[in-house]
Amino acid sequence: MASTEPRRRRLLLIGGVTIGMAAAGVALGWLARPRQPPSMPTPTITIGDGVFTPKGMAWISPGVFLMGSDSKLAQPNERPTHSVRVGGFWMDVTHVTNDQFIEFVRQTGYVTTAEKKPDWETIRVQLPPGVPKPPDHVLLPGGMVFVGTGTRVNLTDYSQWWRYVPGADWRHPQGPDSSIEGKGSHPVVQVSHEDVLAYAKWADKRLPSEAEWEYAARGGLEQATYAWGDQLLADGKMQANYWDTQQQPFPVVSPRAGGATGTLPAATFPPNGYGLYDMTGNAWQWVADWYRTDYFAMQARLGKQPIDDPQGPADAFDPSEPGVPANAPRRVIRGGSFLCNESYCLSYRPSARRGSDPYSPMSHLGFRLVKDAPPPSSQLVSRADP
Repeated sequence: MASTEPRRRRLLLIGGVTIGMAAAGVALGWLARPRQPPSMPTPTITIGDGVFTPKGMAWISPGVFLMGSDSKLAQPNERPTHSVRVGGFWMDVTHVTNDQFIEFVRQTGYVTTAEKKPDWETIRVQLPPGVPKPPDHVLLPGGMVFVGTGTRVNLTDYSQWWRYVPGADWRHPQGPDSSIEGKGSHPVVQVSHEDVLAYAKWADKRLPSEAEWEYAARGGLEQATYAWGDQLLADGKMQANYWDTQQQPFPVVSPRAGGATGTLPAATFPPNGYGLYDMTGNAWQWVADWYRTDYFAMQARLGKQPIDDPQGPADAFDPSEPGVPANAPRRVIRGGSFLCNESYCLSYRPSARRGSDPYSPMSHLGFRLVKDAPPPSSQLVSRADP
């Protein structure tokens, strides 16, 4: 979202100017789509054994697929569909978890963006020209936190349910009084794009391209509405962690529920056709590409089909946020989060995409990585759950 779909310290109050994340479009219903054309290989679940193949990673075989969506649910930035070819790669079976990030910090001493004093230069490029630098006492370490509302509100103003909270960071996702104790298996959040690159270097992995991410998220189901098929519920059950508006209207936080909704442990729901968990819902995921709202249209105009292993545009372009320069830095985020819902955001779909400020940690934004390694042989893999 901005729900659950997120800018360099968004909603930072500077000279009375509050800057927020891009609002997600409202969409309802779903559209059945054809599946598994000859160009898209039938998926198999192949998990690395940790000896000859990467542990905790699933093999994503090479193939061709239709990227984007022309369905009734698709936003303009998801259109039009275009044929893309990707090579094979390994992908983390789940989001990077708190326990995994703890080990990274323990070994390296890394300090995340949210734990540092905000850098004015990375904030300034997200603001209208001429906004003066605020006093130093305003520039406090922290991150964006979903706080919800007490009653129903007009969904055009997302600043009602998001706050920049000093002291929020990956150890304290909702603010200094929160904790990840007992949540080691949850996705790590409140990490910037810069933090993710640091982790990837340490882990000898990389961020997926946007094309790789969508191909993997689809799990072999060509143009299916969701990562699991065409119906939101399977046998009447939710298949991902998103906001259930049948239980509570978005973004109302019920005191009886003990506060805001949040992440669930990784692999709470069934995997997709490649054995990947939570490709949609739970927490947004950073990918490598710069974000342009018009990128899919640019790709379609190339004429050449399929497009081989696209690596994204050379720069960012997003004119959707009033007061924010259209060329402000944005990286693609994918997959939606626990805040996505039918009344405000339907980004728990494989084709849904947003742009986010690379230096803006958020309480619903995490990541998973990929690795370039030889493909598996049948003798050197495990097909068990991670």
